[in-house]
Amino acid sequence: MEPESTSPESGAVTELYNLRVSVDRVDGRSVCGMRVGDYFDLVNSSQLSLPAGRPFCVYALASVLPFLAAKQRCLPDGDWLERDSLFSCPDPEERLIMRVQRTGRCRLNTEDLT
Repeated sequence: MEPESTSPESGAVTELYNLRVSVDRVDGRSVCGMRVGDYFDLVNSSQLSLPAGRPFCVYALASVLPFLAAKQRCLPDGDWLERDSLFSCPDPEERLIMRVQRTGRCRLNTEDLT
């Protein structure tokens, strides 16, 4: 685990994972218009990016959002969030399941973060 390191030239540096949250499956009916494969990326700590012209339901986003900050960090081997990657939208009719995947790492100067 490398939560933080210090370099004389640049000060403290934090290393985080970039994430992709994608629709893994829809076991009900998709009322919001999302379909399997739809996704958004979370990069550079806080920047969301969606493919042009594709929606991502705000309620599905809200259900996975509390976990993303933890998934961006190195977690202990025994931590349940290190093992689990599936999250559910709260709409009981849709039964939409999202997968959170780590897509790479970014190094950020901690002085640039809030």
